[in-house]
Amino acid sequence: MSVQRSSKISIQEHMAINVCPGPIRPIQCISDFFPRFHTFPCPPPPPRPPPQPQEQGERGGQCEEEEEEEREKEKEKQREREREKESEGEGDEEGYDSDEATYLGCVEFTLLFDQESSSLTCHIIKAKGLKPMDSNGLADPYVKLHLLPGASKANKLRTKTLRNTLNPVWGETLTYHGITACDMSTRTLRLCVCDMDRLGRNELIGETLVPLKKLSAGETRRYNVCLERQQPGKKSGTVNVERGMALYEEEAVLTDSAADRGRVLLSLCYSSQQGALCVGLIRCVHLAAMDANGYSDPFVKVFLRPDLGKKSKYKTSVKKKTLNPEFNEEFVFQVSHEELAKRTLEVTVWDYDLGMSNDFIGGVQLGIDAKGEELKHWFECLKFKDKKVEYWHTLTNHNPESSD
Repeated sequence: MSVQRSSKISIQEHMAINVCPGPIRPIQCISDFFPRFHTFPCPPPPPRPPPQPQEQGERGGQCEEEEEEEREKEKEKQREREREKESEGEGDEEGYDSDEATYLGCVEFTLLFDQESSSLTCHIIKAKGLKPMDSNGLADPYVKLHLLPGASKANKLRTKTLRNTLNPVWGETLTYHGITACDMSTRTLRLCVCDMDRLGRNELIGETLVPLKKLSAGETRRYNVCLERQQPGKKSGTVNVERGMALYEEEAVLTDSAADRGRVLLSLCYSSQQGALCVGLIRCVHLAAMDANGYSDPFVKVFLRPDLGKKSKYKTSVKKKTLNPEFNEEFVFQVSHEELAKRTLEVTVWDYDLGMSNDFIGGVQLGIDAKGEELKHWFECLKFKDKKVEYWHTLTNHNPESSD
C-alpha cells in the first residue's frame, strides 16, 4: 500500500531550501567578532583576495612610504617615553613622588614677628595655579595655619573660602598671640591650602612648612613657595622641610610640647589714687583641651592671698568652645602699697562643666616668693605706680586650691 506524500511544504522546509541551501549554520551575531565570548567554534574569516597587479604597481610605492613614516613616528614616541622615564627617575631621586607634584600651585604670604606684643602675624596674599579638585575643573580653596609642635585645634587659624577659582586672592591677616622668642627658635609654621567640600570631607591641595628660627624680630619677610603633597608617615614631633622650603630654611627637628597647658596675658597696675591693685585678664592662648570635642569652655579665677573676704576673689565670664579665649576684663583689689608687697596673686584657668565639677587647666602665681617672669612682673608693678605692665605667663599644672 503506497502512501502519497502531501504536496504542501512547511515554512521551515521552505526557508531551509531557499535561504540555506547547505547545512544550517547559526546566524552571525556580535559575539563572532569577540571570540572570547562566543560558546561555539567560530569559523575563520574568508581570505582576502590578492590585489590586482595594476593596483600593486600604483600603490606599492605609497605603502612603502607610509610604512616608513609610521616607523619613524613610533621611534619618536619611544624616545619621548624614554625621556619621560628618565625625568621621572631624576625627580624621585630628589624626593618628588611624581610629576603631579609640580601642578599643586604656589602660595604667597608674609610673616612678621613683633617681640614687644609677643605676636606672629601671617598675611595671606594669594595663591596661583592651584590643582583642580572639583568636577567643574575648579576648586573652593581656603588656607589653614598650624604651629608645630602643638595641639592642632589650639594652634589652628584659617581664612575665608573663595568659591570656584584656581587663583584665589585672600588678602587676610591671621595673628598668633603669646609667641615668645623661645617659640620662634623651636617652632614651625605649617601652611595648608585646602578645598572645601560641602557634602564630603575637605581635601588637602598642598602644604608648606616654614621654620621660624631665622625670622628676625620686627622684619617682614615675604614668601612665594610651591605647595607640596603631605608626606606619608610624618611623625607629630618631627618636621621635615627638605622640599619646598629648602630654598629658605634648613631641616628642623622639634621637640614635643604636648604637655603645655597654655598661656595667659595679665596686666598689673597699682593705682595710687584708688589705693588699689588693678588686675587685667586680657586673653589666654593655646589652652589644653578638656572636653571630648577637642575644645574647652574656659574661665579665669583671680585670688589675692591671704584671704581678706569676698572682695579678694573674682572670676571672669565663661567663653564657650575655644582654646584661645579673649576676656578683656579688669578687677580691682583694695589694698595698700605696703601690704601688697606681702601678698600673692593667684590666677587659675578652669574648664566649665554644667552639672559637674569644673576641670583645672592651669595656673600661675605672682608675688615675692615667685621666680622668673612672675617675680619680674610683680616687682615692676610695685616699682612703677600708675603704670600698666603686661606680661605673658606660662600656665603650670600646679593647682593652689588643692593645697588649701
